[in-house]
Amino acid sequence: MTTGISLAIGVALLAVGTYAMRAAGPVLRNRISVSEATEKLMDRATVVLLVAVALTGAFFIDHDFAGWARPAGVTVGVIAALLRAPLAVVVILAATTAAGLRALGVA
Repeated sequence: MTTGISLAIGVALLAVGTYAMRAAGPVLRNRISVSEATEKLMDRATVVLLVAVALTGAFFIDHDFAGWARPAGVTVGVIAALLRAPLAVVVILAATTAAGLRALGVA
């Protein structure tokens, strides 16, 4: 019974924290001024973080190397996205590449 209460409290705290983080931007936008250099740095940091998460997901399953099929599929998807292909085409190309390589025996 106490684990259910603990879980509910944990979820409630996470919900309040998430809402506070989302509300902080609009609330503090007029109170805090950030230099243009800082804005550029934060934009670049966001991109670096997203790329790091994508690469980690592409190369690893748990703590093990995912094999070469998944990174190849991700690479094809990234190239298609950079060429401004529609999202559906990007996903289909990436999935087809990974599945095709796996069918050929590339792990």
